[in-house]
Amino acid sequence: MIRKSTDTRQEEIKKAFLNIIYRDGLKKLSTRNLAREVGISEGAIFRHFASKNDIILAIINDVQQDMIEELRVITLESGSPAKRLFKYLCKTITYLIENNGITMLLFSEAAYGNDKELISKLNYIFNSQKQLAGKIISDGIAEGIWDESVSVEDFTTLYMGIPITLNIELILNKENFHKDNFCIRMHELLMRILNR
Repeated sequence: MIRKSTDTRQEEIKKAFLNIIYRDGLKKLSTRNLAREVGISEGAIFRHFASKNDIILAIINDVQQDMIEELRVITLESGSPAKRLFKYLCKTITYLIENNGITMLLFSEAAYGNDKELISKLNYIFNSQKQLAGKIISDGIAEGIWDESVSVEDFTTLYMGIPITLNIELILNKENFHKDNFCIRMHELLMRILNR
């Protein structure tokens, strides 16, 4: 049997962690179930991560490095604010769908976590998304294509409700969820708010 690298195994553990949360809920997340999902012993889990909290922090670091940095690139691209907002929204939705369980993990840890490092990282993710979306909205207002009476702060707060709605849709309609349709519907709604 070929031994997998630490990086490969850690990725498998993080993916299994999210799969269990998405498929079975937080109640079913145990080292036994996690080890079974990955196909390794419980002890092997702890050779790669010291604790459940370390797995959560590693997943949250991935969100910071992958999703937030991609959103930052989209925000700073040239092109119309409407196109950037659509791309920004769809990138967020795609990332959350491809990483099933991430929204449930983030919301549950934000609600029940008391780890200061974890709270700090979640706060960074939340505020970064608001700030980056706000930059796109401010650009559109400055260009005169969107209604200047729209509060950027209120709009970005409303925007942050989209991942919550997405989470509900994914839970209730796992088999029949249509990512593209959801993205288009949410973008059309945002445009109705912003357009002059």
